[in-house]
Amino acid sequence: MALRTDIRNVAIIAHVDHGKTTLVDEMLKQSGIYRENEQITERVMDSNDLERERGITILSKNTAVHYRDVKINIVDTPGHADFGGEVERILMMVDGVLLLVDAFEGCMPQTRFVLKKALGLKKKVVVVINKVDRSGARPAEVVDEVLDLLIELGAAEDQLDFPVVYASARDGYSSLDETVSEGDMRPLLDLILEQVSPPEGDLDGPLQILFSSLEYDDYVGRIGVGRVERGTVSKGQPVALCRVNETVEQVKISRLYQFEGLHRVEVESAKMGDLVCVSGIADINIGETACSPACIEPLPFVKIDEPTISMNFLVNDSPFAGREGKFVTSRNIRDRLFKEVETNVSMRVENTDTTYSFKVSGRGELHLSVLIETMRRQGFEFQVSRPKVIFKEKNGQLLEPMELLVVEVPEQYAGTVIQSLGSRRGELEKMSARGSGTAYLEFKIPSRGLIGYRSEFMTDTNGNGIMNQIFAGYEPYKGEIETREQGSIVVHETGVSTGYGLFAAQDRGRLFIGPGMDVYEGMIVGECAKNEDVVCNVCKKKQMTNTRSSGADDALRLITPSTLSLEQCMEFINDDELLEVTPKTLRLRKSILPKELRMKKKYKK
Repeated sequence: MALRTDIRNVAIIAHVDHGKTTLVDEMLKQSGIYRENEQITERVMDSNDLERERGITILSKNTAVHYRDVKINIVDTPGHADFGGEVERILMMVDGVLLLVDAFEGCMPQTRFVLKKALGLKKKVVVVINKVDRSGARPAEVVDEVLDLLIELGAAEDQLDFPVVYASARDGYSSLDETVSEGDMRPLLDLILEQVSPPEGDLDGPLQILFSSLEYDDYVGRIGVGRVERGTVSKGQPVALCRVNETVEQVKISRLYQFEGLHRVEVESAKMGDLVCVSGIADINIGETACSPACIEPLPFVKIDEPTISMNFLVNDSPFAGREGKFVTSRNIRDRLFKEVETNVSMRVENTDTTYSFKVSGRGELHLSVLIETMRRQGFEFQVSRPKVIFKEKNGQLLEPMELLVVEVPEQYAGTVIQSLGSRRGELEKMSARGSGTAYLEFKIPSRGLIGYRSEFMTDTNGNGIMNQIFAGYEPYKGEIETREQGSIVVHETGVSTGYGLFAAQDRGRLFIGPGMDVYEGMIVGECAKNEDVVCNVCKKKQMTNTRSSGADDALRLITPSTLSLEQCMEFINDDELLEVTPKTLRLRKSILPKELRMKKKYKK
């Protein structure tokens, strides 16, 4: 066995918005990878449009910096629980992790999740207390919280003795002393070199590469990203690819790349411990192993947690179908969905009984909404049903997925939140006060109890609350939950909405559209104040007569309509409703459009 002291492989893991990507920015800047006149972008690792718009990391990405003659390969991972599948497989490529924790917020649900995975794979943990310059920061208490969490997760003795570094990623400094508020990132980089183990393995043995990620290039096609576990790999080398389905295929590595800063750089060869990108294997998949043809030994791949929520993706059959989309057929949608699961290992796609519908399962609503948003930007037009949780049966008992929900709200709203979550079968497990009048609540709640709750939560807390959840395993079924209490305002006929028609409809509840919008029969244009569906004629025009009366021609005052985001639309729809998704428009509709047919079905039930 040999040690490669010239390289370190490390992943940065943390809860969402604790500063992972900003920390990577500073490490790249201070390692000198940019030219003097190069324009530098903030959060440079969040490279796609969706990540920049939402301010979160969705896909894991690799980069590398050089420090003191050592190459440090860094993997930036997502912080949201719905993208946990990205974190789980990436941990296979590294020898240590930087656990980033906010100096004010402390250990959050995703901190628990990613830390549990890292401990299970026996990775060395370096704790980075970030945002020490933040008002209300409590670094000493947060270090104690991390220690408590490690003990709770059953960490080994050597893992409990973790090194700590204090940092402000935004201001670009780190220190081993929590009182220091200036400097650079050298203390953190020094700690990585000292504490993260260098790769250890057989340099001269037969080749083994485990692929943990995929990228795509318009010129060379699919690229497998993995780690050389044993031996040496060269450009043009023939290898045996051990497939996930246990078959073996003889292939050739046409090009070999390594990460340097923000770019992939082509190299002639790579050794044990290197993170490499391989092109030339057309249908390579995550979890496959490239071996020397003389010694075929596939490596085991990490078990990815199962999906907990599913939705049906259907062909768009509304009266406005095909107006905006470029890809509208079931074949287009099917090919796109099955292409997604090749790289998105925590997502599942199944054919249903009908040819125009597909069941897509993911880790949460955000996981599925990112796929929907990506597809609509690519020109797809389709419909989706309401998200439903995936139940399991064990020993004749029905089990359902549970969530650990952490809520931070001003104390005056705590009672309202507890009451709302109690009606959704939530159980309060912990309650404490933090900082200036902030209540910190922890609940155990069924996943289905949270579907549609976020908008209600924002109303209950006047927009001042923060909620985060993470999957907490399966437990016995908790009973029926009444979620949506309001009905829908449904369109009476196809046409164009008018101010006169909307003025009459707005007394019935909250509207989602304004005048001049194309609508069709069965389309949902608002939320009814009562627990029933109301059919309104929003296309009605004022009758033109010669009769005049005092005040009859006063201007109609319309209340500004509520514009729903994609996630809000997904939360709003009921079991008998669909969300129509096109590149330009989101429309809510009844699954059965004519009113007479809806009534017949209701009475049959």
